[in-house]
Amino acid sequence: MPSNVPPITDLLDAAQATAVHLEMRDVYAVSKENPHVALWRETGERPNDPDSEYWKPWSEIMRRTTARGVQVRRARIVSLPASQYIRYEHAGTPVNLAVGEDVRWLARDTADGIALPANDFWLFDGQLVRYGYFDGDGELVGHSLSEEHEEAELCAHAFEKVWERASPHNEFAIS
Repeated sequence: MPSNVPPITDLLDAAQATAVHLEMRDVYAVSKENPHVALWRETGERPNDPDSEYWKPWSEIMRRTTARGVQVRRARIVSLPASQYIRYEHAGTPVNLAVGEDVRWLARDTADGIALPANDFWLFDGQLVRYGYFDGDGELVGHSLSEEHEEAELCAHAFEKVWERASPHNEFAIS
């Protein structure tokens, strides 16, 4: 799926007040992460230096975004017991927190009754939705943007409902 959607860094740079991200998959097969996931599986260790080669691009955009006063929140809906990938993600979340994101986790079995969009998304300033599309194995296949009011409203409502139920990272036990 070819995509003419601007890079996430451009969208974060354009955000004025808020950027929220809802992740709902148990496995992401992000190619650039594969060697890091393999190392984590072998050693149980994950580098958590925000200024490391791996993290620096994300750290820079997050620091730049939050320094402008943009509130960045990320919520993850996960199955428990957690997949290996989710355990890997959980182990790296201290970096997200260190660079200004606020992250919460929600066990999938406690998300009943929340109307959720079909795909992961970023919502910028409550108006612009950037959907992420993944294949069945978790490989990213593309993105789309929507400024449709009803879609932005659905995503905003879904995110807030998840956020209300979710636990802050430091209080969420991966089992």
